[in-house]
Amino acid sequence: MYSTSASTWTCSDVEQWLIHNGFQQYSKILCDKHKIDGKALLLLNEDDLKTPPLQLHILGDIKRLYLLISTLQTNQTSEYDSIDTFKTNGKPSSGDFIHLRRRNIRSKKNVQYQDSTDINKPKFEREIHKTVISFVYAFVVALLTAFVMVVVHDRVPDMTKYPPLPDIFLDSVPMIPWAFQACEMCGLILASIFSITIFIHKHRFIVLRRCFALLGTVFLLRCVTMFVTSLSVPGIHLQCAGKVYGDIWTKLNRAFEISFGLGMSLTGVHTCGDYMFSGHTVCLTMSNMFITEYTPRRFTLLHTLTWVLNLFGIFFILAGHEHYSIDVVIAFYISSRLFLYYHTLANNKTLHHADRRAQVWFPMFYYFESNVNGIVPNQYEWPFKWPRSIKCYF
Repeated sequence: MYSTSASTWTCSDVEQWLIHNGFQQYSKILCDKHKIDGKALLLLNEDDLKTPPLQLHILGDIKRLYLLISTLQTNQTSEYDSIDTFKTNGKPSSGDFIHLRRRNIRSKKNVQYQDSTDINKPKFEREIHKTVISFVYAFVVALLTAFVMVVVHDRVPDMTKYPPLPDIFLDSVPMIPWAFQACEMCGLILASIFSITIFIHKHRFIVLRRCFALLGTVFLLRCVTMFVTSLSVPGIHLQCAGKVYGDIWTKLNRAFEISFGLGMSLTGVHTCGDYMFSGHTVCLTMSNMFITEYTPRRFTLLHTLTWVLNLFGIFFILAGHEHYSIDVVIAFYISSRLFLYYHTLANNKTLHHADRRAQVWFPMFYYFESNVNGIVPNQYEWPFKWPRSIKCYF
């Protein structure tokens, strides 16, 4: 039988020890193939068992075998302490920190340590000043969008000379008078869900910063497309006439009305000429994307609801004959692609840290995401100290 001192065991002794403890299925791979003797056994940790070249595949066996090995290491304190290294490939593993803690407790040393999981854990700083800058950017773009909407309203083509363009959906589906209001109700529901998500999200300032940055960028692009191309009115029910707003002060006053009315017909705002592309579709799609991204993956019912509201909202825009089909298609594509591209870059540290092209082509993105290392986890908290029952729940 193998000797008491584990550090003097041969490969045959380790094999007998494994068989004696019910791990005979691993005796060959450990002792014959990888020459694990007593000293090597005392240095094994859980990572060694899980990763190549050993790479055991049964999690339960890994845990039980490591528990047995760690118990042996604990009992063989003197031999284990004589081995002066706990590193694999120059870096301490999680198992090494466990052994260090065990040794420090036994020797009653006040040694401070930090778990390897805490060392490598990404940190997400709030950086409120960046969120404020992002909000200012979105707010300025919103004012600019409203002003451009006033300008294009004055340039709207004469309905008597330029009738609605041919559109397969609009020509096939009769106009529903209440459809556009129904679209805005879908948008309000999505905005309410998103607001609640932001309110309780632990990393709310990062999420808000991304929301303002994306909305500002999409609506800035919308300003350009509206200004350069004026499409004819899509429905004869729309009362649109050009040259309504004369001087610059009248235009500015109307722009503020549109901005503070959020461009919604429910608040009494009615605009013409802003057809390329649909701002309502942008808001519906962005709200849906942010809700599905920053709520738990297991909330499939909620995600299904947000997608239904998104798609029904788009349908109601077309059913109300407020936009051409191409307006809605382009708005959905640009919003969803920009959201996915932004988050792909943000979630990949190599792309937005190592690749200098991100700094050149996307300076605003690089500034906002420079200190965000990794995927933002969906963690939640109650932002106030009261009521304590709700705070304790989170």
